[in-house]
Amino acid sequence: MGGDVTVDGVHRWAAGLDSLHARIGRYFRRSEPRERTRLAPLERKNGWTLAEQAGEVCPDGMQRLLNQADWDADAVRDEIHGFVLEYLGAEDGVLVVDETGFIKKGVRSAGVQRQYTGSSGKIDNCQMGVFLAYASARGRALIDRELYLPTCWTEDPARRADARIGDEIGFATKRALARAMLARAIDAGVPFRWVTGDEVYGQDPVLRGRRAERRLSYVLAIGCKHRCGPGQNARTVSAILPEEAWEIRSAGESAHGLREYAWALVPLPGSDTDGFEDCLLIRRSLADGERAYYLTHAPAGTPLAELVRAAGARWAIEEAFQAAKNEAGLDHYQVRHYPAWYRHITLAMAAAAHLTALRCHRRKGGHRGDLIRLSVNEIRRLLSRVTHVVRHETRHILHWSHWRRRHQHRARLSHYRRRGHRPP
Repeated sequence: MGGDVTVDGVHRWAAGLDSLHARIGRYFRRSEPRERTRLAPLERKNGWTLAEQAGEVCPDGMQRLLNQADWDADAVRDEIHGFVLEYLGAEDGVLVVDETGFIKKGVRSAGVQRQYTGSSGKIDNCQMGVFLAYASARGRALIDRELYLPTCWTEDPARRADARIGDEIGFATKRALARAMLARAIDAGVPFRWVTGDEVYGQDPVLRGRRAERRLSYVLAIGCKHRCGPGQNARTVSAILPEEAWEIRSAGESAHGLREYAWALVPLPGSDTDGFEDCLLIRRSLADGERAYYLTHAPAGTPLAELVRAAGARWAIEEAFQAAKNEAGLDHYQVRHYPAWYRHITLAMAAAAHLTALRCHRRKGGHRGDLIRLSVNEIRRLLSRVTHVVRHETRHILHWSHWRRRHQHRARLSHYRRRGHRPP
């Protein structure tokens, strides 16, 4: 293999994966589930495909890993914290909160209901996970997660029991879940300079207030109708700004080039306290003039470029979601129980963190001028092709073909009978 990557280099990547596996493996009491936590280089990473790849005859062991095995998902999450910070940690880091949807069929998966999700851009039957990401100039990765449980779940004892939702788990809004994750990150000593998030979290006065009380800076999105002074909302303030108030700045790189917008910063009256200042930050599209609004809380005199950098970091979590879903199977699960959701998501976060760490390490070493930098997707492909080639006997391949078709046949019969139809 030529270019700026060598076979020995890719084998070293695999050794790094073994090292991460050893770090999280100490939280498993038994060796069997510990071994099943290894990353498999598959396009889909559900119990069936993982078991087939591992040479097992059925998915029971993989399902046991998520449903019955004795291990601490929160301890593994904390280990991921430390691992991510070793590679990405920086004093000017950004903590980003956001949610993503997991489209589901049926009504038995913990937290599922018809609700809006940006994953499909519409109201869908789905679960909603609230996540915390860490972003710096070195990269970005998911470091915490919570499953949102609507009241139709928390107030229904039968559904709670069926989904194994503990008695100690009560209703919490997405904002409350975000506040809890931010508190955990701060208590763990995660180095960062900014907190950012979309309107769901920017409109939360408690979240903003707690950050201000601790003298922490934020750039949080708000709606156009958010009141910014007597008789004025964000849209009104923006409409009366003179053209010279706007500056063209890049909010970071994307796959298609720099994210350039016109930006304006308006100090809010009576907000300069204890060396910090509240401002309204406005972003205007250069293409169609569409505007977005942010509340900022930062040391007085913070340069516009730094505020724009923090606002642009919000895209980092979208990229982290995409990488974790596409390359680490974040949404490739077949579990219904509340604890099992946390277990699957945590292991997927660990796999995604490893791929991100490899990308970060490669960026430090530079790259050839005639090649685009290695992406997380390309790193996973290289690991798959070079170090994880598994050739199963034809007997094993046929066994799994029969197993899948038999299971699918039984499921089809069940669906027909449930609806009172005669099976074909």
